[in-house]
Amino acid sequence: MIERKLTNKIISFPSHNYNERPPKSEIDMLVIHYTGMPEALQALDRMCNPTAEVSAHYLIDEKGQIFQLISEDKRAWHAGISSWRNNSDINDRSIGIELANPGHEFGYQNFPKRQIDKLIELAKDIIKRHPIPARNIIGHSDAAPTRKKDPGELFDWHTLALNGVGYWPKTNEQNTTGQINVSNFESALQEYGYDTTNLKATIVAFQRHFLPKICNGHPNKEMFEMLENLITGL
Repeated sequence: MIERKLTNKIISFPSHNYNERPPKSEIDMLVIHYTGMPEALQALDRMCNPTAEVSAHYLIDEKGQIFQLISEDKRAWHAGISSWRNNSDINDRSIGIELANPGHEFGYQNFPKRQIDKLIELAKDIIKRHPIPARNIIGHSDAAPTRKKDPGELFDWHTLALNGVGYWPKTNEQNTTGQINVSNFESALQEYGYDTTNLKATIVAFQRHFLPKICNGHPNKEMFEMLENLITGL
């Protein structure tokens, strides 16, 4: 695992789009987004606009500059209608990080290395302060598969996990038993954390995260094996 240290100054860019977290709530999730807007400044302005009613705790631009909009102890408005591991109060319990990227609507593109490096540094700093298990470091699409695509299939979750951010099965876990098949596939997705109300949308979200070269909504043997490896390693 590569050890990193947060070196650049975090720029304060305060937004009033937040409220208090519920009493005694515990921060145990980290949700990663893309901005889905042509420019980072547009996204910052939107998250500070009270009529937009959206925000995140942090935004990282393409050059790796980190902006903090909301204090971590406050409830930012980034997840919307969402669910993970049978919890629907995602904003109550999470920290949201936005990555400047045009997204699928405005010319989706690769995330620059400098941006990902700073994300890893920031995320590792956050999980030192909060009891966030690797399994609970997810993308917006994981928690809202019918509504969201971000951070999308170009986001490299594997590299994050190699650097201590998020969950990925180890190589030596690739010997599967074949226990996950068509008949118990949906329940296995639920066991890992997904809401399967719309199963096809959930399959696409899983593929974006773990098998990004597919993303067709159709499960196959590789997906069954990946899901079994994930659950076995929990």
